[in-house]
Amino acid sequence: MSRLRVERLSRPGVSVSNLVIDAGICAAVHGASGSGKTLLLRAIADLDEAQGEVWLDERARSSMSGPQWRQRVMYVASESHWWASLVREHALDWPADDLQTLGLEPDVLDWEVRRLSSGERQRLALVRAISHSPSALLLDEPTANLDGVNAERVERLIEAWRRRTDGCVLWVSHDPGQRARVASIRYQVEAGKLRQTDAE
Repeated sequence: MSRLRVERLSRPGVSVSNLVIDAGICAAVHGASGSGKTLLLRAIADLDEAQGEVWLDERARSSMSGPQWRQRVMYVASESHWWASLVREHALDWPADDLQTLGLEPDVLDWEVRRLSSGERQRLALVRAISHSPSALLLDEPTANLDGVNAERVERLIEAWRRRTDGCVLWVSHDPGQRARVASIRYQVEAGKLRQTDAE
């Protein structure tokens, strides 16, 4: 059970006084290009320097090292980074059920990364993140490169992960239909500030 809480988080382009995502909850974020969505996720993940505090349950981010925090609060970029030649080299334990949920066969782990399409990379980045057993996921347009079938597979995967772990999710999406499906709370970002929206 994991609850994410943001207090007075600020950096150039982001100013969020308070944000709470309870255990098992998915909150969706949308906004115009350049409004600060990615900057917000990166600030929460401690990838960019920011003022303020973020809490995971009762543990403050400032009490952990950057790598420790990012192991618990996992940021998944819209375009993932791959540093080794083979897929399986990027994680110790790839959940076979999660690969199957995303329509990927186990032998994909033996593929060279350069063989992967952008959509395959995006789906595999999610499985890689989940394999590290995070408590919270920060998803930056995780279906941007996917067709409808594979986007639906990703939605099912994240829902299953939330139910299995009681982890929480902050999901950036430009698709209002997707936001309605995956999230129980929705926010709009305008000039780096969050505003909760009950309807879109």
